[in-house]
Amino acid sequence: MKNIKNEYKGFLDDIEKNIKNKEDLEYVKKRFTAFLDPVLDEINSIIEYKKEEVEELEKRQQEIERKMSKMQSVIDNIEKDIYAEDGFDFEIVCPYCNHEFIIDVDENKTEIECPECNNLIELDWSGDVDDEPSAGGCLGDCHGCHGCGSEDEDDDM
Repeated sequence: MKNIKNEYKGFLDDIEKNIKNKEDLEYVKKRFTAFLDPVLDEINSIIEYKKEEVEELEKRQQEIERKMSKMQSVIDNIEKDIYAEDGFDFEIVCPYCNHEFIIDVDENKTEIECPECNNLIELDWSGDVDDEPSAGGCLGDCHGCHGCGSEDEDDDM
């Protein structure tokens, strides 16, 4: 708007220098002002409308950012559930004293000491929990078992 005011002042100065007849000068000034006032009003109306549109867009953007923040929080929680930072807990039942205790899964460990009876328990990370027989029988490869469920016994019969 500052540029428009400067141009308007420059225009009035120019016509005052170039129009010598006072009546003609006043007519041109009034006519130009009558033309310029509605144009400026229309410009102000457009500016106000655009300002309202920008404010509405800002509100929508804030709402979208709020929703995205909620979604990111949910995603972060899902990620924490899927990729646990501390690893997984593993329940051990000591084959010597039947004491149950929990350890963190560490596939580099090959044995653990029972906190109750202090015997060493061999850890085998290669198996799968689903590989255990559904009847609860022994597979014959546990430490200290010596193959109680081995196939050799079946062959002797």
